[in-house]
Amino acid sequence: MAKTIAAVLADDFEDVEFTGPAKAYEEAGHTVTVIGKTKGAVINGKHGTKVTADASIDDVKPSDFDALLIAGGYSPDNLRDDDRFVAFTKTFMDDDKGVFAICHGPQLLITAEAIKDRNITGYKSIAVDLKNAGAKYKDEEVVVCHNLVTSRTPDDIPAFNRESLKVLA
Repeated sequence: MAKTIAAVLADDFEDVEFTGPAKAYEEAGHTVTVIGKTKGAVINGKHGTKVTADASIDDVKPSDFDALLIAGGYSPDNLRDDDRFVAFTKTFMDDDKGVFAICHGPQLLITAEAIKDRNITGYKSIAVDLKNAGAKYKDEEVVVCHNLVTSRTPDDIPAFNRESLKVLA
């Protein structure tokens, strides 16, 4: 059964951490909706990818979606100072929906105060932040903790996609 995935995105996202999973989800028959601060805005990746926001954060609600994708790069840090994105993210965790965060993606989960006692991974530079937020950090290519799938770097995308697709199934 096809699922709907919200992809929250801001400038300076890590290109392949969005495009790789989005392509895998769409090839599996799921729909990915890019959510930005403004509908129709062009969101720029760190390495030249340009993505147009399908919707504004003001026009969507978590109940519209089955899962959430948080790509890495500087996007999560750019999003977590916006209370709308933090609340949107927290609802996915509170409602036990699929949440897929790679690299720096867990920064948004830290700000949403949604990872206490969760097994998690992320980019090496945020390991201490994850631990300080009460998470159980693991230095592994992919960590699945019930509805939450996390990975460290672009090298981990195949494992990240594989486990995210299992949660979507």
